[in-house]
Amino acid sequence: MPKLENELDQLKGAVIEMMELVNMQLQKSREALMNMDTDLAQEIINNETRINAMELSIDRDCENFFALLYPVAIDLRFIISILKINADLERMGDHAEGMANIVMDMNAPFPQDLFAEIQFEEMFEVAMDMLDNVIEGFVDENTKIVRQVFKKDKILDRINEKSGSVISKFIRKDPKLISSGLYLYAVIKKLERVGDLSKNIAEDIIFYIDAKVLKHKKTRKKIKRGEV
Repeated sequence: MPKLENELDQLKGAVIEMMELVNMQLQKSREALMNMDTDLAQEIINNETRINAMELSIDRDCENFFALLYPVAIDLRFIISILKINADLERMGDHAEGMANIVMDMNAPFPQDLFAEIQFEEMFEVAMDMLDNVIEGFVDENTKIVRQVFKKDKILDRINEKSGSVISKFIRKDPKLISSGLYLYAVIKKLERVGDLSKNIAEDIIFYIDAKVLKHKKTRKKIKRGEV
């Protein structure tokens, strides 16, 4: 069914474009936080409208598939996966915007020693690696790459679990750091949530790809039986 295959390819391309935009938003939010760059933070906030528009467009395309093309079996699983991935990507964009808003609200940079002890840069790097894994795995339809996300999510969880006590210790040493500590704790929670959303997307990609692989295996078996 060439028309259906063509439409599915276009839909996948739209999702990849959205993934790349969300990835860029998160990368910029890291830079804005590290440098307290309010101009970059404002750019992130402005770009959020693009992500929202892309989410609505992909949702409409999926609705058209259901209404006009009647997808079944593996194609239906693909559309269902896309709907869930689309929603999770939009939430990632919200977290990037939330971090940008924190930059806009703060009137002083984060203490660098607090950044170091809380493992902020490591946590951001792992979160971005997870998103890179789901993007690459989705593009190449490679579940081995996608599954790397689950192990990395445990690293985020460990950093997140100790973040409260680390920040609390800094605040007790210097009460003037209360505002910075609370803002940074909010950022850590957003990063932990970005990791969870990457894990959700990984599960949806595996849901789709594994069914596709199984379908192909069944097809090959039928051919062999027919040859015999």
